[in-house]
Amino acid sequence: MAASPSALRRAGNEEFRRGQYGPAAALYTRALALLEAAGEAAAEERSVLLANRAACHLKDGACSLCVADCSGALDLVPFGIKPLLRRAAAYEALERYQLAYVDYKTALQVDCSIQAAHDGVNRMTKALLEKDGVNWRQKLPPIPTVPVSAQTRWSIPSAGAPEANTPATASQGEPDQTAAGTERARTLKEEGNELVKKGNHKKAVEKYSESLKLKQECATYTNRALCYLNLKQYKEAVQDCTEALRLDPTNVKALYRRAQALKELKDYKSSIADIKSLLKTEPKNTAALRLLQELNRA
Repeated sequence: MAASPSALRRAGNEEFRRGQYGPAAALYTRALALLEAAGEAAAEERSVLLANRAACHLKDGACSLCVADCSGALDLVPFGIKPLLRRAAAYEALERYQLAYVDYKTALQVDCSIQAAHDGVNRMTKALLEKDGVNWRQKLPPIPTVPVSAQTRWSIPSAGAPEANTPATASQGEPDQTAAGTERARTLKEEGNELVKKGNHKKAVEKYSESLKLKQECATYTNRALCYLNLKQYKEAVQDCTEALRLDPTNVKALYRRAQALKELKDYKSSIADIKSLLKTEPKNTAALRLLQELNRA
C-alpha cells in the first residue's frame, strides 16, 4: 500500500531529527507529489512540506533552493513564520541583506517576540549600514504590511498542524502567544497605564509585570521603566529599557529613559551614548537635547 502524504511527512520529520537532511527532503518531495493533485484543498499541508524541505536545504547549505521552497510556501499560505525566518537566513547566507532584512521585519510584524528575528534585524542593520552607508533604508525594497488576521492566525496553534514544531528552528521559551493571552496582556497594560495616571507607580509595576509574562511588548517595558524611574529603582529601569531596545533597537522612549536612569547611576558616558543614538532618530527632540546639556555639565 502506498504511503500517505502525512505518513511521508512524519517519516521526513524523523529523518530530519536524526540529521539525515537529504533523505528527509526526498520524503517531503514524495509527499508533495501526492498532494499536487489536491491543489487548493491541500494548500496548508503543501506549505508546511515546502517549509520543512526548505529547512533541509538550509541545513545542507543549498540556500537558493531554500529560498525557492520558502517562497512557494508563502505563496500558498502568506506570512508563515517558519518560511519567513528560513528564507531570511538563506538570503543572509547569500549576502542578500536587503531581502533578509525585509523578511526578518515581516516576521516581527507577525510575532514581535521572536528573538531570532530581532537578532537578524540587528545583524542586517549593521551589514547594510556598512554596505550602503547612512541612507541604507532608502534603498530597501518595500516591507509588506501584515494584516491583523495573519497576526492572530499565527499566534493560535492550529489543531491540524502538529508538525508545526518540526523541523524546529523557531526560538524556544517564548511567552504565551495565544489570542486570549495577548488580550489579557493588553488589559493588564491598560490597567497599569491607569495606575500611572493616578501616580500609583508601585501597583502599576505589578500590572506591567503580569502583562509581560503573557506578552513581551516594547511599550510595556518602557512604561514599567518609567515607574522604576519614579520609584528611584534605576538599575531595574535600565534593565527594562534594554529589553525594550532588544525588541525595537531605535525606540526613543527606551533610549531616553535608559539615559535618565544611567545619569542617576552616574554612568555619564553610557547615558550620553544613548542620547546621541536617540538624536540620530529625532534630532530636534527637546527633552533629549536638554538632558544632553545636563550630562555635558555633569
